Amino acid sequence: MEEFDTKTGILARRLLTDSKNKCIFNVSTYTFVNYGKYHMHRKLRRKKEAMQNFLKIHPKDKVAVALKMLPAGGILNVEGEEITLRADIPQGHKFALCDIAEGEAVIKYGAAIGIAKEDIARGEWVHTHNMKTGLGDVLTYTYEPGPVCELPQEKDFYFQGYRRADGRAAVRNEIWIIPTVGCVNNVASAIEKKTQSFCRGTVEAIAAFPHPYGCSQMGDDQENTRKILADLINHPNAGGVLVLGLGCENSNIDVLKDYIGKADENRVKFLVCQESEDEIADGVKLVEELAAYAGTFKREPIPCSELVIGMKCGGSDGLSGITANPTVGRFSDLLIANGGTTILTEVPEMFGAETLLMNRCADKELFEKTVSLINDFKNYFTSHGQTIYENPSPGNKKGGISSLEDKSLGCTQKSGSAPVKGVLAYGERVSVKGLNLLSAPGNDLVASTALAASGAHIVLFTTGRGTPFASPVPTVKIASNTPLARHKDNWIDFNCGTLVEGKPLEELGEELFSYVLEVASGRAVKSEEAGFHDMAIFRQGVTL
Repeated sequence: MEEFDTKTGILARRLLTDSKNKCIFNVSTYTFVNYGKYHMHRKLRRKKEAMQNFLKIHPKDKVAVALKMLPAGGILNVEGEEITLRADIPQGHKFALCDIAEGEAVIKYGAAIGIAKEDIARGEWVHTHNMKTGLGDVLTYTYEPGPVCELPQEKDFYFQGYRRADGRAAVRNEIWIIPTVGCVNNVASAIEKKTQSFCRGTVEAIAAFPHPYGCSQMGDDQENTRKILADLINHPNAGGVLVLGLGCENSNIDVLKDYIGKADENRVKFLVCQESEDEIADGVKLVEELAAYAGTFKREPIPCSELVIGMKCGGSDGLSGITANPTVGRFSDLLIANGGTTILTEVPEMFGAETLLMNRCADKELFEKTVSLINDFKNYFTSHGQTIYENPSPGNKKGGISSLEDKSLGCTQKSGSAPVKGVLAYGERVSVKGLNLLSAPGNDLVASTALAASGAHIVLFTTGRGTPFASPVPTVKIASNTPLARHKDNWIDFNCGTLVEGKPLEELGEELFSYVLEVASGRAVKSEEAGFHDMAIFRQGVTL
């Protein structure tokens, strides 16, 4: 089932199926899953892998990735043939395994990540100077489903969470102060500051979520604001919510109530500042009441099948698609195998790898929704006069990512092997267990807020560059490389750089699974320890 090439130290990957055509291993995801008698281990020889300086990800690849800085003039043995490097190859960057002619596809992950802008010689550094994206405009797609990947449950896992009055599970018991409009941001922050003494017992945090929205917005922007605010107000991680309005804004409290639906008056309190003589004093009093109510909740065992985990990457590097993202994919498969739910977002970073997701859709209807998900975002770019491939970022390029296809094929590794069971519009709450796709942009804070609004209890955020930001829910920062994890220990929660140092993918995925259960049970992530809570809403149009 697995073949270890003793010449290269590389695991040969195959699409494996059983007699019923059920997927055992998905070649597109570099992810291993437990399947009873097919219980597979990544049996790499650790000493050999620890000495490995490069990785050829797929047998068809025309480039390999440097796992450490490789100096010019170095001679590498690749599948029994010697290659002399013609330039320094930084960690995470690519070098050519064969001559690549101008106009020819550059292959990585077994797929095209771009086109050579000039002749590229064997052993040459391959990056933005000599390759370009091959992406075009809106495309027509055909549904070509592959083998069905079934992820059978092996045993029960639990976390220590909170059971809300309506039956929903939560991983935090916080008080949230949510302004309906940016005009009352300072009032919200003042109330937050004055109520910290109420953060005791099982009340874990009191946090305000300032934002510049809620008025002078039109069309979709105003609708998005109302949906996201209502989603956060209804989020189970908030044991109590103070909704703070001004009184004259477009998205005022009376309007917002239609989006919130029926609210528990013990859990949600409303305050209109223009109707209050002293809005800060009144707000403090309401938060005290909310804290008393939230304090009645205690942690109890809850099946991990009730967990909803968001998946997002930012500041990727050339190792993200080899280490951090496949590890999250492994985690996703494990959680789904145990009845849980994951949500993958940042649609622009699916461009170039979208067919891998489309062909894993559970049915034709979901396929059509995924096509719309992709093409609607492409139309959004072109309607604003922007190219659809204006990505990757400067930080991505510095880390070794050369094109959007390069980035996307690495990003989608987070989806694991499971079939797509749901496709969500921006602001839509998850309702189907399993793997879901969510419409949201690539911006870190906007996308992470969207994951929380859709119901994610926790967000897994992979990064090769590092970032300190938070979101409304615990945001686990997962490093793609060990130097980042060591350098920014105050940001990074989990290190996947050990994957290129000899740790098997299956083992690392299980470690991440255990770590997430710890976070769900109350273990604070680094951004929580720093006291960070952030949120942002997708803004697309005119501001009045």
